[in-house]
Amino acid sequence: MTFKSVNPFNGTTLAQIASFTHAEIEQALQQAAQAAPMWAGTALEERCQLVRGAATVLRKHVEDFARLMTLEMGKPIREARAEIEKCALGCDYYADEGQGFLADEVIASDAGRSLVTYQPLGTVLAIMPWNFPFWQVFRFAAPALLAGNTALLKHASSVPQCAQAIESVFDEAGFPRGVFRTLLISSSRVAEVIEDARVHAVTLTGSETAGRQVAAIAGGAVKKTVLELGGSDPFVVLQDADLDLAVEQAVTSRFLNTGQSCIAAKRFIVVEPIADEFVARFKRAVEEMTVGDPLNEANTLGPMARVDLRDELHHQVLDSLSHGAVAVTGCNPEAGSGAFYQPSILDHVKPGVRAYHEELFGPVASVIRAADEEDAVRIANDTDFGLGGSVWTRDSARGERIARQLQCGCAFVNGLVKSDPRLPFGGIKNSGYGRELSRLGIHEFVNAKTLWIR
Repeated sequence: MTFKSVNPFNGTTLAQIASFTHAEIEQALQQAAQAAPMWAGTALEERCQLVRGAATVLRKHVEDFARLMTLEMGKPIREARAEIEKCALGCDYYADEGQGFLADEVIASDAGRSLVTYQPLGTVLAIMPWNFPFWQVFRFAAPALLAGNTALLKHASSVPQCAQAIESVFDEAGFPRGVFRTLLISSSRVAEVIEDARVHAVTLTGSETAGRQVAAIAGGAVKKTVLELGGSDPFVVLQDADLDLAVEQAVTSRFLNTGQSCIAAKRFIVVEPIADEFVARFKRAVEEMTVGDPLNEANTLGPMARVDLRDELHHQVLDSLSHGAVAVTGCNPEAGSGAFYQPSILDHVKPGVRAYHEELFGPVASVIRAADEEDAVRIANDTDFGLGGSVWTRDSARGERIARQLQCGCAFVNGLVKSDPRLPFGGIKNSGYGRELSRLGIHEFVNAKTLWIR
């Protein structure tokens, strides 16, 4: 098998990279296994210094890495630069906080001395998606490596050059060989890697279908998993909301990364008294967006990552329109070459419509009208997903009360949902389980070992 790197802006092939042979997979697994005890025994202070060194390498090559992301998956160049900087900030955060997060925790008991110590599990396999090709990897890698685990990356097949570049970051930062390895393998080879005795845990960010498959395989092998799956985040706009702020953030939250984000706002639940005004303002703002070459700093929306993803999104839109949704703006592929889709708004989305129940992974916003606050909360929770959600109101206490009622892993009041190294990130329901980032994230892949000493 050959991995093909294709520019979604114009369809040109950037590179063709051969997938790993059985011997190359075996070599990477063995390198990680051999490096694991050495890396676990490396002083934590030294591991912190190396993780900080990865941040230095990221900043040194920010323009090269950002351009690579833009060429390989279509991310607007300004967003690509910001993604690299976020990766560096994540590395800095864990380098700063890691010693505190992994310090022994003394607990009073009937022992002379008892404590919990946090020790690495071994080798962690990460199965990562294409939409944030650097950040998704670093938000797992920084804490997992700092905790003393070795890491194997199975990246999305459409971003093989990003996968190779990420391994080069750790090499240049001075990590010992084998501590971080990229596996250029197809999805059909993943099960054998998960089942291999040299792999001790798995983390996946991806689709619900992929999550179920990986969880089943890992469960059969009795291995720890963390899953961050899809989302259909509610964006609840109440009657007392600051509409200027809400509309401005609605555009960013829905169309960042061309709408290809698990935590993008996807369902705009607006109370009826202000729904018409919100939709009118939202339409004007969306129609001011500039679509085009993502390397052009002036463009705010690039292509989707692949043509087949664009076509599937359009099928969802057409089906939603046929079942009663109303096209406010867009709702068609852009003419010409490339995987472009018009920035779009669907209104009057109701139960039974695909845009109500499914995740639309692209630049399409679904407006759902609610009778009142209580109805808005009901609609927000009427989903199989539970990743993030936001509430928009001038009354922050009211917003917090409603945010506490949202069935999701993170809820924001008057702010767009985002990941932050300092805060735990993850979902419930079909959006997965476990947490990344913060103290909770680094503790997902350690053995919390109790020591009892007379």
